[in-house]
Amino acid sequence: MRKGALIGCGFFAQNHLHAWRDVDGADIVALCDRDRTRLEETARRFGIERVYTEADAMLAAEGLDFVDIATTVETHRPLVELAASRGRHIVCQKPFAANLDDAGRMVSAAERAGVMLMVHENFRWQSALRAARTEIDKGAIGTPFWGRVSFRSAYDVYKAQPYLATDERFIIQDLGIHILDVARFLFGDVATICASTRRVNPRIRAEDVATMMLMHQGGVTSVVDCSYATELPQENFPETLLEIDGSEGTLRLSAGYRMVVHNGGETVDKDVSPPVLAWAERPWHGIQESVFNIERHFIECLESGRAPETSGRDNLETLALVEAAYRSAAEGSRSIAMAEFA
Repeated sequence: MRKGALIGCGFFAQNHLHAWRDVDGADIVALCDRDRTRLEETARRFGIERVYTEADAMLAAEGLDFVDIATTVETHRPLVELAASRGRHIVCQKPFAANLDDAGRMVSAAERAGVMLMVHENFRWQSALRAARTEIDKGAIGTPFWGRVSFRSAYDVYKAQPYLATDERFIIQDLGIHILDVARFLFGDVATICASTRRVNPRIRAEDVATMMLMHQGGVTSVVDCSYATELPQENFPETLLEIDGSEGTLRLSAGYRMVVHNGGETVDKDVSPPVLAWAERPWHGIQESVFNIERHFIECLESGRAPETSGRDNLETLALVEAAYRSAAEGSRSIAMAEFA
């Protein structure tokens, strides 16, 4: 049994704790949060007795195998470096780091310490998106040459996470990072990117709409679009929709988790709805299931010694896309070569 601790007991961290209880081979034995009230409420809810307001004190007192860091981005580097210095394996919430320099130093700290570092980049772990990847891998549409990864909604994300309305960066850093990672997951790493952004909601500080075009190294062109300002007759939050064209067919992942694969005159329509776990609730259930999937993957990697799919080093590529997208948007949608971020 791998013993772990959660650092950060905020809104999304509750999903982490629910999922950890379902993961074979993992046991969360301690919690840490500087907000004493939130810490004690979470401890009571999940029956965890050992609580700390300082991560250093917790790491000194507890015989842990790993820590799950579910805090805001400005705390990630000091916490990752602290955990690595104590020889603990690490799961770190996204965005992984505030900038690429911090991210690189975090990855280096983990590698020097010989500990595993995985980023909780959970969209690619949603079962519907993995079902699409399975179809691509088995050649159901031939070789992909074009794709669209889309997340458009008017859901009020500010109610549960009010800081999103005041951050200097919003939709690319908070949501687009996931959608860009999905594009990498489906189509491979990126050669160039161009982006445009817009702030539609006058009550927030940063951008709430972004459209990005990616040229992937393998030859696929993809469009990645994100919006929290899109009123639809049917609210699709929090679903990610896909359109993929291949040399022999097409794949569409539509609202309601319907996946249609067309090839050679034959069309297969599948329901790829995620399960609603016992502790989950609609419409969050797809993301909540992905939390379980990624935590299970982390424990499997600890047991096997292989690098996680969303390792810290891999996530440097996704973070570079975020930075390149902001640079492109600031420079009039200039095409940015990812080699500039190597």
